[in-house]
Amino acid sequence: MEKLKEKILTEGRISGNDILKVDSFLNHQLDVAFLNEIGKEFAKRFEGKKIDKILTIEASGIAIASIASQHFGNVPVVFAKKVESKNLDKDVYESEVYSFTKAKNYTIRVSKRYLNKGENILVLDDFLANGRAAIGLNELVEKAQANLVGVGIVIEKGFQDGAKLLDEKNINLQSLVILDSIENGQIKFK
Repeated sequence: MEKLKEKILTEGRISGNDILKVDSFLNHQLDVAFLNEIGKEFAKRFEGKKIDKILTIEASGIAIASIASQHFGNVPVVFAKKVESKNLDKDVYESEVYSFTKAKNYTIRVSKRYLNKGENILVLDDFLANGRAAIGLNELVEKAQANLVGVGIVIEKGFQDGAKLLDEKNINLQSLVILDSIENGQIKFK
């Protein structure tokens, strides 16, 4: 997606050799019109697939999934919560995930009311680094005896192991852009 590459190059900020900050348009401040273009692209990538729900993880994936939902016939968006809450149902599916950005483990949870046996689930998220969030979301889908249609990622860090892990599980991965490297203040795309 050329527009996304341009946006990364003009608005993205680099920290070290492994962090790309796109908080000006993707995961802090939101460029809603641009997110709409991302949603259209995901709809193109998963065209012809029956999608009953979109699943993501809080917080950065929520905006992406919500706007993309319009392009999948306004299917419901479900997001896995990282923090236990009094208002979350007690009957939940859980999985452990490691956050690359926060450098810590989380237990993610989704109420069993919102993932149902036989549903076709599309996972959408902002980044794919080590693949732990996507694998954790896949585990929730499996526990619900639902079907994972695929995983859509806005930005994949191709120099980390996430795509390899998903490939080993035969998961249909669609990344809008893949970073080959972040070195010496330079971003290279695959």
